[in-house]
Amino acid sequence: MNSRPAPFDELDRKIINALMANSRTSFAEIGAAIGLSSTAVKRRVDRLRETGVITAFTATVEPSALGWLTEAYVEVYCEGAAPPRRLAEVVRNHPEITAAMTVTGGADALLHVRARDVEHFEGVLERIRAEPFVRKTISVMVLSHLIPESPEAGATHPAPE
Repeated sequence: MNSRPAPFDELDRKIINALMANSRTSFAEIGAAIGLSSTAVKRRVDRLRETGVITAFTATVEPSALGWLTEAYVEVYCEGAAPPRRLAEVVRNHPEITAAMTVTGGADALLHVRARDVEHFEGVLERIRAEPFVRKTISVMVLSHLIPESPEAGATHPAPE
């Protein structure tokens, strides 16, 4: 698989949008909507997968259905320069961390955390703070999603056309 996605055309974009809206849409349905045969759509999807444009087909689940009622973003400030690979090892040990990235600015990393409740979140935060290279954290609790269909809210959002 290539490390950089290959360029794609307008028909590819329409296929991607259809799959992002509903990954279970059949190739025949997509083809009918964009003017291609189901075979042509399949060939394009196969190419998009082979070139790394499409990386997976997933189910999006409402987080509250899994018992995750509390959500927060946590800025992590490290003592010295913690290598991203070390940060990645730490976040993999916390199933409550649904996304993690290194960032510019004052913080070294930003974590998206889901928990059952505030008490559970506090426990996760204490485990993160117990890491020897973590100097401090700043947490921001999510009250509501202004874009409810965003991936962070537990939904998919088609790419702009």
